[in-house]
Amino acid sequence: MPRYEYRCRTCDDTFEVSRPMAESSAPADCPAGHADTVKLLSAVAVGGSSGGSAAPAPAMGGGGGGCCGGGACG
Repeated sequence: MPRYEYRCRTCDDTFEVSRPMAESSAPADCPAGHADTVKLLSAVAVGGSSGGSAAPAPAMGGGGGGCCGGGACG
């Protein structure tokens, strides 16, 4: 289940709430009971391993991305 980070505007506490994606935009009260909270944008780690240290990304050869994979469209 995804975790969403919130900040309380009343006490300035930052906290996380686990909830289904369908409820991601629902308001959340802070642990102290305040209702004036704002959902924070979180950086998401994509890929990687479950090990302790991050391995460097493999070097990519060739051109850039885009719709044609770096080639000329057309």
